[in-house]
Amino acid sequence: MQRRDFALALPAIAALVHTPTWAQSRRDTLVLGMTLEPPGLDPTTGAASAIAEVVLYNVLETLTKINADGSVGPLLAERWDVSPDLRTITFFLRKGVKFSNGEPFNAHTVQFAFERAAGDKSTNKDKRTFTAMQSVRAVNEHTVVIINQEPDPDFLFYLGQATAVMVEPKSADTNAATPIGTGPYVLERWRKGSSLVLKASPSYRTPNTIKIKRATFRFINDPAAQVAAVLAGDVDVFARITQRGVAQFKRNPRLQVLSSGSRAKTVLAINNARKPLNDVRVRRAIAAAIDRKAVIIGAAEGFGVPIGSHYVPGAPGYIDTTGVNPYNIDKAKALLKEAGIAAPLELSLILPPPPYARQGGEVIVAQLAQIGITAKVQNVEWAQWLANTYGGPHNYDLTIISHVEPFDLANFTKADYYWGYQNPQFNELFDKIKHTPTTAERNKLLGDAQKMLADDAVLAWLYQPQWVTVAKKNVQGLWKDMPIFANDLAALSWG
Repeated sequence: MQRRDFALALPAIAALVHTPTWAQSRRDTLVLGMTLEPPGLDPTTGAASAIAEVVLYNVLETLTKINADGSVGPLLAERWDVSPDLRTITFFLRKGVKFSNGEPFNAHTVQFAFERAAGDKSTNKDKRTFTAMQSVRAVNEHTVVIINQEPDPDFLFYLGQATAVMVEPKSADTNAATPIGTGPYVLERWRKGSSLVLKASPSYRTPNTIKIKRATFRFINDPAAQVAAVLAGDVDVFARITQRGVAQFKRNPRLQVLSSGSRAKTVLAINNARKPLNDVRVRRAIAAAIDRKAVIIGAAEGFGVPIGSHYVPGAPGYIDTTGVNPYNIDKAKALLKEAGIAAPLELSLILPPPPYARQGGEVIVAQLAQIGITAKVQNVEWAQWLANTYGGPHNYDLTIISHVEPFDLANFTKADYYWGYQNPQFNELFDKIKHTPTTAERNKLLGDAQKMLADDAVLAWLYQPQWVTVAKKNVQGLWKDMPIFANDLAALSWG
């Protein structure tokens, strides 16, 4: 549905809103809306954030848990000790934990999970975290010692992310279709293209603490359909919903609306490995052609904060780099001329399904046209984007995507990463960041890293998304902020 069509259709949609659905939600069931359907259910083998939205903390659990405020607390590890040099971490595991297939969780499980994630056949998107482990040793059934090759101040945070979930050796290879975990829920059914249902696990260690016994995820990609489903009461919670319906949601006394900060970065990614994009002047020209505020309005209905590097306000060590490559059409044209680029320059613009990408793409195409760049739009499905843009041949010039990982500067040190950036000076700086235990000095170095990336115009950074969650008024336990993408079902209940 085009933007102009949406404005015409919305009154008709609102007129169809019916009230009976609002009274049908049982006190122990919940229906959640999601924009994207996960391509599988194993976050250790797939990069899509939608996987974690379904399974993280629900079916599959981690040693540590990332809380809504970004802090790290215990989960499968009750506590831990960290050595003064930050390299050795001793985890003391929760006792009496079993996987849903009856197998025990213990220190040997941890060893298996992390060695698997670091193995030659691993496709874990955070494989580097696990290959950096010098050793993973089970001291006894409930104590495991991890020694990292180098200190990593963010290590405990990484172990709370979906890529670090505990997997059971006998079922690990089939988790994409039928995940087996230690969490409070198990998979009941998955109707591809429509919905997925989780039910309370009968073997969970504290079953009485789980208020929601059955949760249904409905996959609704179209923005107008998302708004209609909420207004009709067909979904109880919709996290990261399209921002187009916010005004209506706020006027509805049956709904609550939460606007939350994030650690996500929405970017116009640039393939630095391709000519002429390997010329920093061309990348700077692209960045200077983009009016970030106009993109935020067009892509996110104004729910965003401009950024100039791969870091966001609120993160430790953040500096404002939006002035490094500011919006300046004349400068952009001059940079292209200096680089020897004659108009028109044709570049591919690959757009995955999320509304922010498709809508933002319309704005960026028009902005690039002002400096003589013709962006040829190719709309692709999520699986295609993962296989051909992010993975495989990196077959693209430009693409719009939100990187939702809180701490992912390490991706700029990977020569084979999809944006093809290679800078030994940045690698050296990032290595220094990892080896600096003092917070103040580390934050200064993080600022230097942001400035270097902005100077190199590795990407054209757009904005920090402000996510919107809408839910029925009496749903309790929703995350206000979203340091990671997760739907923590065990924290939810009906008030």
